[in-house]
Amino acid sequence: QVQLVESGGGLVQPGGSLRLSCAASGFRMGHYVIGWSRQAPGKEREEVACVIGDDGAITYADSVKGRFTIFRDSAKNTLYLQMNDLKPEDTAVYHCAAFISTCFSGCGTWGQGTQVTVSS
Repeated sequence: QVQLVESGGGLVQPGGSLRLSCAASGFRMGHYVIGWSRQAPGKEREEVACVIGDDGAITYADSVKGRFTIFRDSAKNTLYLQMNDLKPEDTAVYHCAAFISTCFSGCGTWGQGTQVTVSS
């Protein structure tokens, strides 16, 4: 069964850090385009970061550049999102997803999401 399972969300104060994990099963993550998106209540989904292709080319949303880092551990078949200097506007449900060729385009495999809340 092809599946993605996120973990690592929670409540953190502004300026804090969290690391999200996305464990893949049923397929090899390295063969796909994979990324993180987020959606806050009342807002459109935002594509946060993506690892593209075998060479691991990476893209980030402007809103997270310099604060978030996407990386994967091939041995563990797991994708991560290291989030530093978190801000209240980072509060959202974060999903990881895998696609055949283009990040967040067409049919893909999505995880169930993990809630991140940044608040004092």
